[in-house]
Amino acid sequence: MSQKPTVSQDMIDLYDRFTHGNGSTSRRDLIAGIARLAGSVAAATVLLPLIEARAEAASLTAETDPRLVIDRMSFAMTGGRRMTGYMVQPKGGTDRLPKVMVIHENRGLTEHIRDVTRRLALAGHVAFAPDFLTSVGETPRTGDGTMSADDIARTMIGQLDRGMVIKDGVGSLEWFEGFNHGKGIPGAIGFCWGGGLVNSLAIAAGRKLRAGVAYYGPAPADLTDVPRIKARLMMHYAGLDERINAGAPAWEAALKAAGVRFEARLYPGVNHAFNNDTSAARFNAAAAHLAWDRTLAWLKL
Repeated sequence: MSQKPTVSQDMIDLYDRFTHGNGSTSRRDLIAGIARLAGSVAAATVLLPLIEARAEAASLTAETDPRLVIDRMSFAMTGGRRMTGYMVQPKGGTDRLPKVMVIHENRGLTEHIRDVTRRLALAGHVAFAPDFLTSVGETPRTGDGTMSADDIARTMIGQLDRGMVIKDGVGSLEWFEGFNHGKGIPGAIGFCWGGGLVNSLAIAAGRKLRAGVAYYGPAPADLTDVPRIKARLMMHYAGLDERINAGAPAWEAALKAAGVRFEARLYPGVNHAFNNDTSAARFNAAAAHLAWDRTLAWLKL
């Protein structure tokens, strides 16, 4: 009887290089690499869906949940640029609830991120997830017959101007602060690409960001203006995520030197994207639940 193929750490590392390599590794290269590790192309086709985040994976919350009020938002920011996004509020009184902006991964505003936004609303927040691909046509929902929606979104993300992305983030925070539900200055939570953007927004937004939580997000490339940060920051790191973790010491040293209130949490033995329950091989329930509890407490301080 042949042995059932299993996902190895080398396969996960190969996928990480594919999804974060700015096009240096093609999907064909990815499949060929996993096939070499697994022993066959047939095995690779079984294993790759376990590693990837799956659009068809069941959400933990539902858009039809009667406890929620959900709206698609579109608004103009300073300078005339527009942003669209996904707003979720608990039904009933929201005037005293904290506002939290949810920043997506490098696959755009997916159903998984909408699900996370609903989870935050159910936990007592007015939650808003902007689509940072608005300026180039919004996050694709379907593939084009050659590329999946996720691959198209990653390509689009890679073509964005980083300076404009940060400006769009600051503009979204400003708009959200003035939104007529929820109270006060917004916090922000981001995952992967979005975690890195939370870190960068902490610098760029100054007092316009109340608190930030970055899940396995890269440190800002330029740490010169770290003293501008007024938000308290929490960073969640995956123990096996060498790519992201390499930038953590300098980032944390700069935060400490600037007197920024922060906490860095390391989860041993887990992979990048450990919070994403749509990726069977990388999701780690224990780490995800612990990080989520810490996140909710941090955002409500």
